[in-house]
Amino acid sequence: MSLLRCLSWLGLLIFMPIVTTATASEPSDPESAIRRLVRANAEKDLPTLSRMMAHDADIISYGVAGRKYVGWPELEQGMKEEFLNAQKLDIPIKELRVWTKGDFAWYAMELDYIRYVTDGTGLKKTVLPMRETGVLERRDGRWQLLSWHESFRSAQLSAPLSSSSTESSPSAGESIHASPDTDLSGEWEILEVEDDKRYKATFDRNGNGPYTQHGGRFTTSKVMNRLWQGTWQQPGNDREGGFEVFLSEDGTQAKGIWWYSRVGSQKNIPPREHGGTYQWKKVTSSVGSKAMRDP
Repeated sequence: MSLLRCLSWLGLLIFMPIVTTATASEPSDPESAIRRLVRANAEKDLPTLSRMMAHDADIISYGVAGRKYVGWPELEQGMKEEFLNAQKLDIPIKELRVWTKGDFAWYAMELDYIRYVTDGTGLKKTVLPMRETGVLERRDGRWQLLSWHESFRSAQLSAPLSSSSTESSPSAGESIHASPDTDLSGEWEILEVEDDKRYKATFDRNGNGPYTQHGGRFTTSKVMNRLWQGTWQQPGNDREGGFEVFLSEDGTQAKGIWWYSRVGSQKNIPPREHGGTYQWKKVTSSVGSKAMRDP
């Protein structure tokens, strides 16, 4: 019996430093908690993220590209998918400001979200300049992230295209009205830059037609001074939104942005706020080709 007591006390003494170390490693202030969360994200450390983020069922957070997360299970699933898709993540914080009042804290942060994905030649690096705001609460002595909102901080990624841009400004002599000679018909390769999604669209002369992503369809509303605007619908996943791209001088390429206006039954999505960037390239023309006509 005395031997068992000795072994029991020995085991307790061995275990006690481990408990003390784990407790001491918890961030003692909200700024340290935020930095720990960012590091855990870069390291794909889902257990730490789970421990440091609130699991309240009614908490809502917003990510880029129109992503809305309600409760922990949706967010957890989204992170699992991202961790599987990205071979490596690097998330340096560029600027962080934190305000505290009692058991609550809120922050504003700028960071670069750098993701590496595998392509045919190796790892492809994409740098996404981000801004993020969020709220933390101290619960049982531990700072936890309640909700957050992130968006692109670069105007090239998130803002409407501006005529002041050197790359996309129309020349002084160009008409402010849509040109009747503008022919958008043909097959175009579409790239969603942030998610590296590629598909094809087949347009008629006026820029209307289907594309190979969830049974999607583009509808053009205006083409003016090389600025091409319109809407998109995807019946396959019940989503729709808008786009704005700027055509190159020869009309064979376009760059711009896209955004959500509806995701399922969610309709109150702020315009232009949740989306991403487009790169388009015309691969074939379809003048007089029946195969390229809008069905």
